[in-house]
Amino acid sequence: MFICRRFVQIGVVFLGLAGCANTAPSKSPKATPLSAGLNATTAAPTRIGPSLPVTQEPAAPTSPSALRPEISAFAEELARERNLPLAPLVQALSSAQYNPTVARLIAPAPPGKKIWRSWNTYRARFVESKRIKWGLEFWQKNQTLLNQAAQRYGVPASIIVSIIGVETLYGRNMGNFRVLDALTTLAFDYPDPKRPERAEMFRGQLADFLVLALNGNLSMEAKGSFAGAIGMPQFMPGSIMRYAVDGDQDGRIALTQSVDDAVMSVGNFLVEHGWQRGLPVFVPVQLPADPSALATGGLTPTQTWQSLQAAGARLSPGTGPAGWQERPLGVVDLVEEARGTVQYRTATPNFYALTQYNRSYFYATAVSDLASELEARMPR
Repeated sequence: MFICRRFVQIGVVFLGLAGCANTAPSKSPKATPLSAGLNATTAAPTRIGPSLPVTQEPAAPTSPSALRPEISAFAEELARERNLPLAPLVQALSSAQYNPTVARLIAPAPPGKKIWRSWNTYRARFVESKRIKWGLEFWQKNQTLLNQAAQRYGVPASIIVSIIGVETLYGRNMGNFRVLDALTTLAFDYPDPKRPERAEMFRGQLADFLVLALNGNLSMEAKGSFAGAIGMPQFMPGSIMRYAVDGDQDGRIALTQSVDDAVMSVGNFLVEHGWQRGLPVFVPVQLPADPSALATGGLTPTQTWQSLQAAGARLSPGTGPAGWQERPLGVVDLVEEARGTVQYRTATPNFYALTQYNRSYFYATAVSDLASELEARMPR
């Protein structure tokens, strides 16, 4: 899922389950050898991605002693927990390269440098004419597939198209970083020592990647974003393992090559994270003059229609009773920090399902807005 440090909206900066398409030059500075990562679960039974040819290189070390101590401990723990042979793990990790571009792109802002959050700037980046044009082309070309996904998962075609458009411009920008290098760099040389939980999270993603690769479900040379996300929908390895779907039923999951797999996987991911069939993302509510106290900033809805009414909220003119009034709701704040202004919207559980793809109010709202633009322009 798309999350770039410079575009994060909510306070807690957290890498979404999908990733961030390559926004840096594909050629990185010369890398130096490294070695890598931590825990996971069992690999999916479906083969994920094609096997790529491997160039002949000198044999990599197969003894844990060849690795840095923390990486050696990681390899031994991963082999034990996942019932994997240790030697191939060590060989893979010893081939990993530290990538300074990855570290630079994910590093926090320099001390004293203020990054102003701007909803209007963020929205303009994704709800744009080029993305709308290509989105309509993608939708028309894959209409049967998208209709099947909508029927199976209850996720509208417009939302699936929008996510793939926001993530990778419909497969045009899937990233050109070696995933093993990116994840190893972030797992063991994360550039912010004050955030050890981030390194731990990347160790988990590295573990999932290695399990998938050693079980033949991903190529060890797979390319992706600087954060380690893969394919058209930019799934992190953990999401590939747990939520990816063999949409074309060819016996493998190839999120980089197969539109069927990408589309069905997005639908499955959202349903697994709480998407509800027939529910809109936002609802037509007039909030009180100052709704700031209603916007908690969390990733779960904490209000009800009754509690919003008690605070002064009313239905927009022309709106009658609807099913969403029986569901949990939340008030979303979209800020323009430099101007000191905020736009507020009332969100359903489907908005919060989108934040599980990328934990940003800006991201989820941009996906919804782009989907609305596509829906309005799609020929019937």
